Amino acid sequence: MGNAQRADPLLSVGIITADWLHMGDELARLEAAGPDFVHIDVMDGCFCPQLTVGPPVIGALRTTLKKDVHLMIDEPLEKVHAYVEAGADLLTFHVEATQNPRRVLQALGTSVKRGIALNPGTPVTAVEPLLDDVELVLVLAVYPGLRGQRFAPETERRLGAVNELIDRSGRAVLLGVDGGVTRENVHSVAAMGVDLIVAGSAVFDGGDAAANLRQMRAGVASGAR
Repeated sequence: MGNAQRADPLLSVGIITADWLHMGDELARLEAAGPDFVHIDVMDGCFCPQLTVGPPVIGALRTTLKKDVHLMIDEPLEKVHAYVEAGADLLTFHVEATQNPRRVLQALGTSVKRGIALNPGTPVTAVEPLLDDVELVLVLAVYPGLRGQRFAPETERRLGAVNELIDRSGRAVLLGVDGGVTRENVHSVAAMGVDLIVAGSAVFDGGDAAANLRQMRAGVASGAR
């Protein structure tokens, strides 16, 4: 619960902006640099504007890293098991994407670590009745699928509010943040009491991905102290 139990937040690296024609090499570089997860954004073109990948592609990713699958899709209930079978270690879906998020969580059971995500405009109280059935609450600092957004300043307040809900629940639920994280601001993001930070373009910006990741890791470590 909260950052009090962890010296440094976990780091999950999104690969949507990586070079997909050389994904094996990209993943090998990540593995050498040592993030905690590889983060795969699944977008259906309906819940958010972009269209990305599905279970066959996720299943084809050969990596020693744990797969953190973030579903940004409408009505995930009948679709989640395909992503579990594709190798998801952590599966997160949006509370806004279904009328009954508890049914999705119950369908997943203990087959995978379960996460729920919140868009910037969704009240944080939406997660409170679901905390008994999740291992992660992921707070988005940008709206999904729209490029060029910056880390929303109200995110820090929202993270604090979710942390309070988690503390009151008495459960060891991780608090994560996703969107708008850069090499320049990761230090301050890590200081916001989070357990997991998702970053993608900050690593795969056309430069040295391994060096970028090491810089991110250093920023996370300094911000958490």
